[in-house]
Order: sequence, then structure tokens, then C-alpha cells
Amino acid sequence: MELRNIAIIAHVDHGKTTMVDKLLQQAGTFREHQQVQERAMDSNDIERERGITILAKSTSVVWKDVRINIVDTPGHADFGGEVERILSMVDSCLLLVDAAEGPMPQTKFVLGKALKQGLRPIVVINKIDKPDQRADEVLNEIFDLFAALEAEDEQLDFPHVYASAKQGWAVAELDDPRESLAPLFDLILEHVPAPTADPDGPFRMLATTVEANPYLGRLLTGRVFSGRLKPNAPLKALTRNGELVEQGRVSKLLAFRGLERQPVEEVVAGDIVTIAGFGKATVSDTLCDVSVEEPLPAQPIDPSTIVMTFSVNDGPYAGQEGTKVTSRQIWDRLQREAEGNVAIRVKLADESDAFEVAGRGELQLAVLIETMRREGYELCVGRPRVLFRTDEESGQRLEPIEEVVIDVDEEYSGVVVEKLTQRRGELKDMRPAGAGKQRLVFNAPSRALIGYYGEFLTDTRGTGVLNRVFHAWEPYKGAIQQRHTGVLISAEQGESVAFALWNLEDRGPMFIGSGEKIYSGMIIGEHTRGNDLEVNPLKAKKLTNMRASGKDDAVALTPPIRMTLEKAISYIADDELVEVTPASIRLRKRYLDPHERKRAARQKDVA
Repeated sequence: MELRNIAIIAHVDHGKTTMVDKLLQQAGTFREHQQVQERAMDSNDIERERGITILAKSTSVVWKDVRINIVDTPGHADFGGEVERILSMVDSCLLLVDAAEGPMPQTKFVLGKALKQGLRPIVVINKIDKPDQRADEVLNEIFDLFAALEAEDEQLDFPHVYASAKQGWAVAELDDPRESLAPLFDLILEHVPAPTADPDGPFRMLATTVEANPYLGRLLTGRVFSGRLKPNAPLKALTRNGELVEQGRVSKLLAFRGLERQPVEEVVAGDIVTIAGFGKATVSDTLCDVSVEEPLPAQPIDPSTIVMTFSVNDGPYAGQEGTKVTSRQIWDRLQREAEGNVAIRVKLADESDAFEVAGRGELQLAVLIETMRREGYELCVGRPRVLFRTDEESGQRLEPIEEVVIDVDEEYSGVVVEKLTQRRGELKDMRPAGAGKQRLVFNAPSRALIGYYGEFLTDTRGTGVLNRVFHAWEPYKGAIQQRHTGVLISAEQGESVAFALWNLEDRGPMFIGSGEKIYSGMIIGEHTRGNDLEVNPLKAKKLTNMRASGKDDAVALTPPIRMTLEKAISYIADDELVEVTPASIRLRKRYLDPHERKRAARQKDVA
């Protein structure tokens, strides 16, 4: 059977996974009337809840006797390392662009990677059914983006279709009848070349993704560049530099058939397959016949840019809500994560019972913490810190800089420019974006953006849209002032009392309601001033013979601000932690004892 290998790339929420759903449906992958959940490719709970793709996944459809392998890629910058490697195993890609939003930062990022690999993308202008669609303008913007990214003449001559993934149709021209995705399928068969592969050469495959399976062990997925392979065949793994990693035998061969990954008896050059049987081989390694000496060219794994400290929960309520609370259990879980997720690096921290976990962004680490929390783990996590580099030539300290693209109502643009300028951001572009909106483009240090998103939503009354993508390593920009306010710290342990919270409301907004478990050193609210303040949230109303005990009982409390995991991680200061359990997210001081806090603050001032 003939083969075609394509990836679907796009900015976050431009419709990649929905498009794959409809392609599978219309190619007859699902039986008639089969109940299939929406966004079938987003298989894990967190992906479904957040509406984002975290892990790249492969599937395949058959159209006119041609098997089309489709890889659905993540759109978020934190998972961008996956995209780059996946593009090395396909022969073309579908670039989806929202017909109203147009090209966004991540569109630029993934398209740049695709053009660098020499791919000729098919452009799909999606969401044509939106009332504010501007398809013709967006097509021009895409052409300008191709030109700006220095596309070759062949790449500039890209085919395009207009589509609505949600409604399941694609058309070559806007006034064509809108019936099905057949025009897109036909364009793929016509435009995407069959994989160039040598079925008679020695077996060679580049590992593109890795995952840990409880039954089969380490699973390595990639494209077969040459040769054939059967189960139980001897293979070896080589690094990018040609060093031997290990030798082994193929215990299982799996290929993608629809949504399922099925065992097969033989795989041939050109196909995208999964191999089980290796214990150490990882992404970017070449799996090959024992006679092969030269590895396939591979992308290096992107370096981590952010690090967080994970430690054992040592709060008074430790062990009451989770089942996995020891440092050994947390370490083993982090080691397993690092095995299946090449973007994560784990090492022991200087302090006892703590580990440093490095990744590519706050979202990626927040997803890991949320997953562990659901598995029954209890832990404390510190504020994310940016990793610096040293320039080998000049010896200068370098930090990661991100391109930040903000769409905001004109009335709020002033406050956004002011805040980001204070955080060492440089305004690069400012232009109208239609209907009273403005598009602002900044280059800002990554550390300036930690904790900024919540402030940004408050400043823009929830109407602003902020997108960010890694831009470059640049010399250190200097100190940045983080949070402007202090916090309210509980001085007592017990259950919070409504009357006490009501009396504290003029001190600042609360993070807890009445009747909640609290302890000494726990952060229960934000102080309106710049200093931290210890308060007593257990203080009940004193009753005297001058007042009836029932009088003033109905205290009307302002609803508390509920902290999500990401909000909490980006809110805390360097001397604070987020306590994460399966049932609660609490903010606390690193040192719960007030005397220890004062001692640590004095030592910091001396240092």
C-alpha cells in the first residue's frame, strides 16, 4: 500500500485535534454510529480539561487505497521540542491558521521549524464559519510570514484550502459547495510526496518520541528510513555522535492503524512505527541493524529554560489527603517521568528531601504536578527560576528572552506597556488589530513573565490575549521587581472563623473561606501593603451580657480568591511554597515558624 506521512502544526487552539477527528471520521476509521468522544486524540484527562495537546500522537487513515500517517502535534511553546523532532519524520505538514486571528507567535515558531526542515506545507485556513473571519487578509498575512521566514520559491508556492474542522468540510475556493473534507484528502495525495526510503537496505530508524509502558517497557516511535524489520530481530542503538548506547532484540513491533496501535509482523521503510525492547535508548538515537555504523542526522534535544524545587510536604496536615508522601516515592515518580519525557531533567537539590526539576516552561511543570497530584502524591513546590547560560566567548551571563504578542482593547494598552516596560520588556511593534483592539509585540525576559499573567488578566479585565514563544538568549537585563504586595499569614492552627475573616477583609483579599483547615505559617490572603502581616483567623466574637448571642451572626463575607495550581505557582515569592495534595492547594511560607522566618530574612539581608 502507498504511504504518505504528514504532521498537523498550528498555534494553540487553531483546531488541529478537531481536524484530525474529522479526517478519521470521514475516512471511515470509525464504524457508522460508533460513539467516539470529541477530540479523540487528546486522550489524557488534563489534555481534555484544558483543551490543549500535550503529547504528540500518531494515527493513520486510508483514502483511495493510500495509507496516510498523521501526527497531531502540541501547539503550546512549552511542548515545542516535540514539534521539531516530529517534523523530521514526515514529508509535509498541514499548517492550520485561524481565519479570524491569523498567524500567531506559535504559528511562526512551528512554520519556521517546518521550512528549515525543507518541508512544503499545505495551508489550511480554518474556522471559516466564524462571523469575524477575514480569510483573504489572513492568506496574505501567511504569505508575508513565509517570506519573512525566508522560504524557498517552491515553499512560497504553497497550496491552500479553506475549512471548518468543526463542521467537517474543506473547499478550494470560498464559493465552492461545502460538503466534506474530500478536497483536503485529495490535495494531500496530490501534493505530499511518498516517503523516499530504501526497503532493501539495512534497517535504520530515528527515535522521535519515547514513552514508558508498564507492560512493554520503553516504547520508541519514529520513521523507518531504510530496510525491513520483524519481531525478535537483533538491533543496536547509536547516539547522534555515533556512540553505542546498547544492543537488544525487538520484543514487540507496533504500527498505527486508525486510533489503535496494533502489533504487526513486519514493518517496511517509510512507515511510522513503535519498537519495544530497549532499556536505555532515547529520543534522537538511531535504532539500526548491527552492521550499521553511521547514525541518522538528528535534532538535539532542546535545553531546559526553567527549574523548580519539589520537596516533601512537611506541613502539619501532611499525609492526611495523599497516599504517596515520602521523598523516595516522589524521587521514583520523577525518575519515571524523566524516562518518558525528554524535556524534563531531574537531580537532587542541596537541601534534604528536595529535588530540582528542570523543564521548558511553567505550563509543562504545572501539568507534571497536576498529574502527580491526581496519582495521590503530596509535595511542596517552590517558585520557578529561570536557568542562565554563560557566553563562551565574552563570559557574559545570558538569559532566555521571549517574544510576547498581546491582543488587547485600546483602553488597556497603556497599562500593559507600562507594566511590561517595568519588567524590562522592549516594545517592538504596536499596531491596530481591528474592532478597537491593538496588537503589541514585546521582547521580554522569561523571568519577567513568571507571575505576570494573572496581573495581565486583572489589568485588561479578562479581555486580553497573551501569547509567548522563546526568542533568543541575550545578556542579563538586570533586577526585576516581582510582587508589589505582602501576604497575610495565619498565626494559629485550626478551622477559620467567618467573624475573624470578616474583620480581616480591610487588610486585603482572602484566599480562604470560613470553616477551612489552616495552620501557622500558611498564607490565607494578600496584604494591601508591601509587607507580610501575621493575623489570627480563628478569633471568634466575644459574647457579653450586654449583647444577644444571636445578634450579628450572619456575617457577609466577600467570596475568596481561589488559587489554581498555575496561579499559585506564579504568585508565590522566593521564600514561599505551594503545598499540593490530591484534595488541596495551599500557599505557605517556606519556614512555618515566625522566628525561623526572621532568622532566614536576616541571613538573606547579610548575604
